[in-house]
Amino acid sequence: MPIGTAETPVNEAHQPGETPERPTPPARTHRWGLGAFFLTQAVFVLVSVLLAAAFGSPDGSTLVIMLMLPTVLAGALAVLITVVRGNGPRLDFGLEWRWSDVTTGLAIGGVGLVTTTIATMLWVRWVGEDNAQSTVSGLLDGVELPPVVAVVIFLHIWLIAPLCEELLYRGLLWGAMERMRWGQLNVFVLSTAVFAIGHLEPERTALLLVIAIPIGVARMVTGRLTASVVAHQVNNFLPALGLLLISLGLLPA
Repeated sequence: MPIGTAETPVNEAHQPGETPERPTPPARTHRWGLGAFFLTQAVFVLVSVLLAAAFGSPDGSTLVIMLMLPTVLAGALAVLITVVRGNGPRLDFGLEWRWSDVTTGLAIGGVGLVTTTIATMLWVRWVGEDNAQSTVSGLLDGVELPPVVAVVIFLHIWLIAPLCEELLYRGLLWGAMERMRWGQLNVFVLSTAVFAIGHLEPERTALLLVIAIPIGVARMVTGRLTASVVAHQVNNFLPALGLLLISLGLLPA
């Protein structure tokens, strides 16, 4: 082939033993926005309403379905959206196993657990125990569950629900605002507020804001979802354990 052809220009010819430089691949961006987040929220609310209408006064087995199905479906839809309209949760959310993210989530989650416990105690004293009760606590109030069902609900509240909620709030919502080129602080503030409001528990919105702050900090400082998932799971451990012991009749309601 003659020197200087388009395939190998003279000024780019490689010397023997040199490794040709590979062009940097373009940054991969997702194609979903706020509409994706609102869709998952609509699915969560619609499924919750339909299950409540179908089951009325739930027993142990139907309680599991009512608690888990809306959250899991919304989380699964979030993952599907990233696959269809993006690059999957690993690239779009940074949802991958990194020890640094796990340790950061544990550390920030531990601090958040302390602040949340203190805030909850003050909140209960201010508004009263009945008004401070969460929706899940209200569903389980006075219900003694079979051990297997109680453990499944414990695992859901501790591990599964935080993962699904993070996929929505610090995943889809966070990514949609980043796509709109919002600053990280603005993304953090708005996602924290929407998280608190999105639980649809008006009496506990202020408390949920306190709970959400360290979780959002974990997402912001690492830039990835793994840390916020771990922080959220750490925060949910004691409430989940308390509900487990109450459901088994080992603690007074």
